Amino acid sequence: MTDARVEPTIEHDPLVNDEASEGQGTLVKRLVLVVVLIAVLGLPFLRSMNGYNYVLQVGLIVLMWVTLASSWDILGGYAGYISLGHNMFLGAGAYFSGMLLAYLGISPFLSAIVAGFFAVLVGGFFGLITLRARGPAFIISTIALVLLVNNLVDNWALSGGSSGLGFPLPPLPVEWLKVPFYYGMAICAIGSVYLSYRIAHSKFGLGLRAISQDETKAEVAGINTRFYKVSAFAISGFFIGIAGALFGYSLSYFRPITFFQIAIAAQMVLSSIIGGRATVAGPVIGAVLIALVNEFSIVQFGATALNIVVTGGILLIVLLFFPQGIVGSLRNAGRLPSFLDWD
Repeated sequence: MTDARVEPTIEHDPLVNDEASEGQGTLVKRLVLVVVLIAVLGLPFLRSMNGYNYVLQVGLIVLMWVTLASSWDILGGYAGYISLGHNMFLGAGAYFSGMLLAYLGISPFLSAIVAGFFAVLVGGFFGLITLRARGPAFIISTIALVLLVNNLVDNWALSGGSSGLGFPLPPLPVEWLKVPFYYGMAICAIGSVYLSYRIAHSKFGLGLRAISQDETKAEVAGINTRFYKVSAFAISGFFIGIAGALFGYSLSYFRPITFFQIAIAAQMVLSSIIGGRATVAGPVIGAVLIALVNEFSIVQFGATALNIVVTGGILLIVLLFFPQGIVGSLRNAGRLPSFLDWD
């Protein structure tokens, strides 16, 4: 007689599998985050490396661009309002802290936070004016805004006018001179990315995304679009203002052209677009990529037209292969690594 016993089958619960996968992804993200933080915070301790001061300076610049790109994405990514005037915050922070040092003797290391809040006030004031416009009109108004602030600083005696401001660097040994600025910029970069993460997972961020998709429908749904837009404009200036204060002090001398070039604003936009707008990791990836490519081309070709051609060519190739940004394109293709998915 044949044994007709049926072996029990184990059914795979998709919910259990999803939870296990999500838990593994969270663990990977945390490990990657720890490694990145150790690398960023540990770089100044590698004093024995060749070209230590140069590497530290490049690291400072990369962290500054991460700050700028992540902050810009709050308005340009989540809300969908493309601004070409965010370098205004960089200059506002630098000149505000620079004047405090020049006339009151207050170190920008102490006044940097105040410079950040000053940038928020500037953003709130000008946001009430410029955010009445939409689309191309808004973009043009932000360019006009930068030109206005540039002319104001360029013709104001207290800001040093076109001659600029100069002040002594902190009394530190040469090998330690860049370290305070580096760590200050690292705090800015970490803070701006964390702010982007919090906004992406908040009701405020949801409202900004609704505005980006269809502002009229967002208004009908009861979202105070004017408040949301002005708030995003102002908040996005906070860490940029602090970064401007730190970067300006690290130069010890600067003029209006240092901060109010349209190329600076354009690089913020490109960093976000190349990495992936309205994402947490996208602007970080784009900023690091552009900063390193730009530094490499300068070292190889100098400050020449060839440098611009090479940098632009590489960025064009990235955009051709990743039309929605690196993070956005990988996500749509279902190939986004879990450690890059922070949204």
